[in-house]
Amino acid sequence: MILQHKNNTIKIKGGVLDLEKKCVMGILNLTPDSFYDGGRLSNMSSILTKVEQMLNDGAAIIDVGGYSSRPKAIEISIEEELNRVIPVIKEIKRIFPEAILSVDTFRASVAEKAIGEGADMINDIGAGMIDPALPHLISKSNIPYIIMHMQGIPDNMQENPSYQNVVKDVLQFFSNRINYLHQIGIKDIIIDPGFGFGKRQNHNYELLNKLSLFETLNHPIMVGLSRKSMIYNVLQTQPDNALNGTTALNTLAILNGASILRVHDVKEAVEAIKLVDLYLNPNKQ
Repeated sequence: MILQHKNNTIKIKGGVLDLEKKCVMGILNLTPDSFYDGGRLSNMSSILTKVEQMLNDGAAIIDVGGYSSRPKAIEISIEEELNRVIPVIKEIKRIFPEAILSVDTFRASVAEKAIGEGADMINDIGAGMIDPALPHLISKSNIPYIIMHMQGIPDNMQENPSYQNVVKDVLQFFSNRINYLHQIGIKDIIIDPGFGFGKRQNHNYELLNKLSLFETLNHPIMVGLSRKSMIYNVLQTQPDNALNGTTALNTLAILNGASILRVHDVKEAVEAIKLVDLYLNPNKQ
């Protein structure tokens, strides 16, 4: 397929996925300690039921993750991450062969085995900075690469995040990384500003407010706002009660240039995209 947006296309699975209408990436957490849904998917049957539900609700991409990246998350071995994700990738590919499958990992060794089992793209919270071997694997594999901005690492990223100017700093980070990735032969890049990753509340909202500036980088923008603390802390609630706030911020993100919404709740995100599309194109049939 080809992910399309205003300035370029991204080749994937030999077909076309049109991002003029935006799309949704459904989160499939295989971790026991994720901040919202950790441990909810405890066996293969529940995992496949969740995948089927997300696809039926309109997810264009399923993002499989076996390593929690929440602040102070427990570090796990490569072997444990592989044990969590590889059997699931195999089953998803067997039962839902047409699904676009992303794997959320910053480790080249995990990505290599995932790609070998049919993963269509890699979602790297480290943007190749945690494991420098990963971009070279992506270049060799010729698949799309999602790179995220993060100040620090999950273990310390929220201790004291600071910026001269968060928007300029993150833009410069992406400009530098994109230039490097182009130099080693990677063209199909998606950028994720990394809401909640080494950022205070004001940093997150400033990035959301200025998200349209990231379109100048000429690569699709993905946002991960789903049920995060920047929502539930403001609303003085918990992740379980943050769906309404998530939809509100996802709507703003779409209006400000986001092409992909990475979410726990696919149906609501698809509905938001549909309504925003009609808002922007009121005479559309």
